[in-house]
Amino acid sequence: QVQLVESGGGLVQAGGSLRLSCAASGDTICIAGWNWYRQAPGKGRELVAALPNGGSTTYADSVKGRFTITRDSAAPLMYLQMNSLKPEDTAVYYCNTPCYTTEYWGQGTQVTVFA
Repeated sequence: QVQLVESGGGLVQAGGSLRLSCAASGDTICIAGWNWYRQAPGKGRELVAALPNGGSTTYADSVKGRFTITRDSAAPLMYLQMNSLKPEDTAVYYCNTPCYTTEYWGQGTQVTVFA
């Protein structure tokens, strides 16, 4: 089993930046990649950024050029640097990892962007 804990969310003015972190613990050796999802009020959960092991990063069109997903090479940590934030980026952001045949999720961290 893998446990994921996100941090770094908060309230920020449009145009500002935030850096989200995701720390994994447990059976982290099985992690096959790292993903960030988000869910805005009244909407479904959407994939924001993906970083597969040994693969290339991918981003949702809505965040390309503004968000960057990275991982720590020495520890089970992942980050999402979010720049030029917009009110439409307001959502709960979730860390996600596939591990064998299971998808693991963090509890989510709220990001609120005001104009």
